[in-house]
Amino acid sequence: MIIMSVDLGKARTGVAVCDKTEFLASPYTVIFEKSPNKLPEKVAQAAKETKAELIVVGLPKNMDGTEGESAQNARAFAAKLTELTGVETVMQDERGTTITAHNFLNETNTRGKKRKNAVDAVAATIILQDFLDGRKK
Repeated sequence: MIIMSVDLGKARTGVAVCDKTEFLASPYTVIFEKSPNKLPEKVAQAAKETKAELIVVGLPKNMDGTEGESAQNARAFAAKLTELTGVETVMQDERGTTITAHNFLNETNTRGKKRKNAVDAVAATIILQDFLDGRKK
């Protein structure tokens, strides 16, 4: 099954996708959109392009596991995405993914503007890989 993941951001939203075997998650794109009204449509277009059969949206929980405003916004975004695409959307805890993404980019010595643009797609890839690893268990 082709699964797409989304790492929501205020200005940049990372998108990743996996192969049909659900073995490997890979960065797909970063969507530059600040409008909360236009973003779901742009992500829905990415879902169509990738032929996504399931969409995983990162759920930004607080470190203590509670959900705040960002988590509520992510859930509302996921519902809108399902409405636009007709594709099931599930939530995946994304705690620590941005830190992990920065660590990966440190290892590859990615700096400057290139790093800023890559971190969201890498975070989406980590969200998706965590989801895939959880499905295998």
